[in-house]
Amino acid sequence: MYLSQYEGKIVRVVDVDGRAFTGVPVAFPADYGFHEFNRDEESIKIEDYQLFESDIAEIRELPSFSIIRASETWQQAGAYYVRIQAMAKKHHITLRQEFDEHDGLDTKYIVITDNDFPIATARMYPLDEKRMMIGRVVVLPEYRRQGIGTMVVSECEVWAEELGYSKAVVESCDNKVEFYEQMLYEVCGEAMDGDTFRCIRMEKDL
Repeated sequence: MYLSQYEGKIVRVVDVDGRAFTGVPVAFPADYGFHEFNRDEESIKIEDYQLFESDIAEIRELPSFSIIRASETWQQAGAYYVRIQAMAKKHHITLRQEFDEHDGLDTKYIVITDNDFPIATARMYPLDEKRMMIGRVVVLPEYRRQGIGTMVVSECEVWAEELGYSKAVVESCDNKVEFYEQMLYEVCGEAMDGDTFRCIRMEKDL
């Protein structure tokens, strides 16, 4: 399968159990698999998952996908578009509620595009010198259940770590706790009623 050819590219992987992963993998040779896992086969690590060749039912490159660390107005507009379409419009959230005091000049945004069209986003802002808040994680409905939400959060974590932060914090909707637990986040607070959703604070060491 020559998994090394996919390193550094955005790919979608479907494992033999039907789970989908989307992201930028790191490839490992067969001797690494043998010494570390007693499995003499190539593997890739995508997000926090180590997938061996025999675990993979399908893998394909997504050349039309791009990950953008939004720094220009047109890129940030892509983040706002996804949030309006997939959250504000669907859940009848007012723009004043959706775009709060944390959407400011110092806020950082990740935008995922497909053929230059924005399909997913998240925002980041510091809580203190060590902790970065990751929030407003949104994927357009037609792109969900493909691992794209995980890719967005993972890119936020990488960026936060590059900026010198050691902990990522999320305020998960109560029905998304399992999603974040799969990404190794741990519950660190009681459930809280927000303006639109019931949320639970979770943290992860970077």
